[in-house]
Amino acid sequence: MIELLAAPATLPPGQRIYAIGDIHGCLDRLVTLHEMITEDLADRPSGNVTLVHLGDYVDRGTDSAQVVDWLINGPPVPADEVVNLMGNHEQMMLAAVAGADKDAPSHWLVNGGADSLLSWGIGRTVPPADWAARLPLQHLVFLRDLATNHRVGPYLFVHAGIQPGVPLDKQTRHDMLWIRDPFLNSREDHGVVIVHGHTPKREPIVLPNRIAIDTGAVLGGALTCVVLEEDKLGFLQS
Repeated sequence: MIELLAAPATLPPGQRIYAIGDIHGCLDRLVTLHEMITEDLADRPSGNVTLVHLGDYVDRGTDSAQVVDWLINGPPVPADEVVNLMGNHEQMMLAAVAGADKDAPSHWLVNGGADSLLSWGIGRTVPPADWAARLPLQHLVFLRDLATNHRVGPYLFVHAGIQPGVPLDKQTRHDMLWIRDPFLNSREDHGVVIVHGHTPKREPIVLPNRIAIDTGAVLGGALTCVVLEEDKLGFLQS
């Protein structure tokens, strides 16, 4: 049973959101977490359910290709809506594969891209110019079409955060995928509660203006899901 605590915002009755932090190729943990969500819904049914993945599906872990495939095929969670957001690691991968910037491939490789390529069966000796042809088109289209943010009532879901003091409709793609400071140090009211990952911590962080759920699954920590309903929140971890 999930321990429910006071949340910094309130959803309408009957609405529930499950949001999962940075996965980084940890397929086993993701599958387990989806099973835990399914069990929670069986124990505590809800009228309207949204499942959000906050990005960084690839890099560093061993199963990036398998995580992408799992998400494309649709996790077996009885949610009314599944939202997959882009992380900065997906952006790095797409830039490296596109080859528009000569430094993009090496930048991606040193940030976990080599592990991702191996998960797609692409060895270290394969030149960057050949990567796109060796990657499944369906996977590339999925990554390309990922959204950068998703709003549900008083919550805004993004990978990294937002630029404080900038209207929500003026936020840049770069900030939503990459920002740390000044967002992490901001205590101002953003007009919504930001639910994000990107900056790993040992435990989830709940503040009046943000909820952080990257708990370093690929670094030996847990893969974390925040559960939001009415004026409460709880956590599932695998």
